[in-house]
Amino acid sequence: VLLAANKADLLPSKMGQHRAENWVRRELEYMGVKSIANIGGAVRLVSCKTGFGVASLLQKARVLAEEMDCDVYVVGAANAGKSTLINHILEKSARFKTGVNKKRPGNANARKGAVTVSPLPGTTLEFIKVNLGDGKNLYDTPGLLVPGTLTQRLTPEELKMVVPKKEVEPITFRVASGKCVLVGGLAKIEIMEDSKPFLLTFYVANDIKLHPTDTLKAPEFIAKHAGTMLTPPLEPGPERMEQLGEFEEHVLDIKGAGWKEAAADIALSGLGWVAITGAGAAKVKVSVPEGVGVSVRPPLMPFDIWDVASKYTG
Repeated sequence: VLLAANKADLLPSKMGQHRAENWVRRELEYMGVKSIANIGGAVRLVSCKTGFGVASLLQKARVLAEEMDCDVYVVGAANAGKSTLINHILEKSARFKTGVNKKRPGNANARKGAVTVSPLPGTTLEFIKVNLGDGKNLYDTPGLLVPGTLTQRLTPEELKMVVPKKEVEPITFRVASGKCVLVGGLAKIEIMEDSKPFLLTFYVANDIKLHPTDTLKAPEFIAKHAGTMLTPPLEPGPERMEQLGEFEEHVLDIKGAGWKEAAADIALSGLGWVAITGAGAAKVKVSVPEGVGVSVRPPLMPFDIWDVASKYTG
């Protein structure tokens, strides 16, 4: 197995490639995935949009295909960038030729044989075959719909806002007990009870509107401004909020690691993550549409908080 950690161009520039790769390896180890390191596989940080790392990934795939005498299958979640990867392969390598020149209805790609790229899950409806030469083929497969991902509930226009297109610019808020931050109309992060103030750093697409407010005022603000000041969702806001369904609450206990490093990341499936920084214990309530995944993990960028904090907290 070769694991391509895509969209590296969207990560904050201060993160660095080695840190991101090492984090991916730790996550794989935590999940018990052993087929990458033990059977000749590898982790590659890539950007299918810019082409960064694609040549190295493709070279490794060719070597493995020859050694194991097998074809190569590109498998991943919807919106992971598989079709964009295939298009880079078709464009960059003169040796690559499509085994079957497939186009979907309405495809306006100028490149002959190019694969349709769309933020809408399910655009790739069948296997796309690419001839690697020497009797080996590469296949683009339909995207896997991951349970608990928020993006499956959004409209195509809302998806364009939630899926980052440029480098993510982290934003930090100082949030005291009884206060919260609204992530558009899609999530609410609040500090509960007698917790001391904590810094919440949001790593989400730049088009998502973040709004700090009193927890008690949040329902009224969402009802009044969803779709306008608070996006996504887009208009008609009240109707879209109803379509998103009931929100469920996740109460998380976070033990602060001090003000010099983040204690944990709260990951919101399909939306992004929030780094939690502060001293003492914090009780954090996360409200998201029912069924959307919420998890706590070690921080991806533990020491970068103050690079953005002063800019937004004063």
